[in-house]
Amino acid sequence: MSLEVKNDEKAGKFYATVEGQEARIEYEKSGDVYDLLHTFVPEEQRGHGIAEQLVTGALEQIQRQGARFQPSCPYIQGFLKTHPQYQKAAAD
Repeated sequence: MSLEVKNDEKAGKFYATVEGQEARIEYEKSGDVYDLLHTFVPEEQRGHGIAEQLVTGALEQIQRQGARFQPSCPYIQGFLKTHPQYQKAAAD
């Protein structure tokens, strides 16, 4: 299953709908830097790689915009350790 990750700037979230429920990454944006605060996957959906797909989709959108991100979320910090290709878009 491939997630369609969308960005809702008004609500400050990247999100995907999985079986009628929302998985999301909440953020605050300042200029062209997304501060990625929290990753949430509904309990019933956990353990299926949804968070990883959500983070991948969000980071790819950020990179395509030429924007940068701050990985405040502990899950995203861990994700970056195993996916170093995304580190280049991290804000210093």
